[in-house]
Amino acid sequence: MNASLLISSTVARSLPRPLRPAADECTVRPSDAAVRVMTDFEVTHPITVTEQRRIDDALEDMISFGVRALLVVHDGRVTGLITSYDIQGERPLQFLQSSTYTRHDEIQVGHIMTPWERMSVVRWEGIRETRVGDICDVFRTTSATHLVVLQAAADDSLVIRGLISRTELERRLAKAAELTILHAGDANPSVRSR
Repeated sequence: MNASLLISSTVARSLPRPLRPAADECTVRPSDAAVRVMTDFEVTHPITVTEQRRIDDALEDMISFGVRALLVVHDGRVTGLITSYDIQGERPLQFLQSSTYTRHDEIQVGHIMTPWERMSVVRWEGIRETRVGDICDVFRTTSATHLVVLQAAADDSLVIRGLISRTELERRLAKAAELTILHAGDANPSVRSR
């Protein structure tokens, strides 16, 4: 597999910000189609950052766009992924301790990102036929915060079709469970408010 990949050339590039799910799409159940939990770059504009960008600026980008992860690019190719957890967690301190850098504001995205070679990937062809519960099982077997979805292009190269976020998946499953409990209480006449 290539050390870096292009983002799908058919991405909707005119979209200025990521699209948010409609209200009825905010919940998922384990039996739902896995594509419901994927950020699809055929529909949503991927947010990218260069390896040279300072991590504090990258975090501001995430806040501005309402995302928790950015694809890292170098010379138009994806070389890794950086998350808000990477920036706000232990990685910056670990980097400073093992480098000649001395200040947090000197740290660049490329210093602490997860490089492409260490990314957890799944194939689009499999995602189309899989359920949310299967994606939960994949996350249980890895410490990854995101899965990169790869799709074969017409020329047999691989392109990044989308991302699946562990946090977003867990949030949407929890919301579905909450709604189920609420609706069960509404349907049960013996349950009363005090």
